[in-house]
Amino acid sequence: HLGRRDEALAIRREIYGKRVARGAPALISAADKVVNAGGNLCCSLINAGRFAEAKALLRDHLVPKARQSLGPDHGLTIDIEERLSEVIFKDHEASRGDQHSATQLREAETLLQRALPRRRRVFGPAHPKTVWCENELSRVREALAKRA
Repeated sequence: HLGRRDEALAIRREIYGKRVARGAPALISAADKVVNAGGNLCCSLINAGRFAEAKALLRDHLVPKARQSLGPDHGLTIDIEERLSEVIFKDHEASRGDQHSATQLREAETLLQRALPRRRRVFGPAHPKTVWCENELSRVREALAKRA
């Protein structure tokens, strides 16, 4: 984005809006495109520090759509669930650990605990996405341990 976050965010919003407006017929490729475009929009929201908006989009739309349309073991479904854990963790870091963020950290831990065995089964233990999930789960657990 080279310092043009607002412009990137506007473009990704437009793309996601067009994908949603077309609807997602029963074709997996259409659902895949909607979820992928929404995931890209979330990346821009996260980069812009708009964590609440990214969490709402993921929780209310993308995670349920991915689970329903693509299934729980689809790589994109796992990606989207991990993205939710990522935004929760980044929001925790930004909020400096208030009580509300402790609850959210436990949610991030649960999401990653569910994703990790699927990552291992679908991608294998040495895949970079599996390793990322393991590392992210460790980071979340460290943050929870510091709160104890």
